[in-house]
Amino acid sequence: MIKVKVTAIGNSMGIILPKEALTKLHADKGDLLFLVDTPEGLTLTPYQQDFEAQMDAAEKVMKKYRNALHELAK
Repeated sequence: MIKVKVTAIGNSMGIILPKEALTKLHADKGDLLFLVDTPEGLTLTPYQQDFEAQMDAAEKVMKKYRNALHELAK
């Protein structure tokens, strides 16, 4: 477990993530992180929760319109 402290940042509140946490999240300056509400509480993750569903939908569209997309790529 990594302990962080809530601190004032300008007119807002925030936390400073230690290098160890950023390494485990594979995150760097400017990256987006997501707080996901789970039954165990909030989870901080670098992955967008609905990304897999979006990719599945995109693959279906690409498969359905394969010929049209191939012509457009020329």
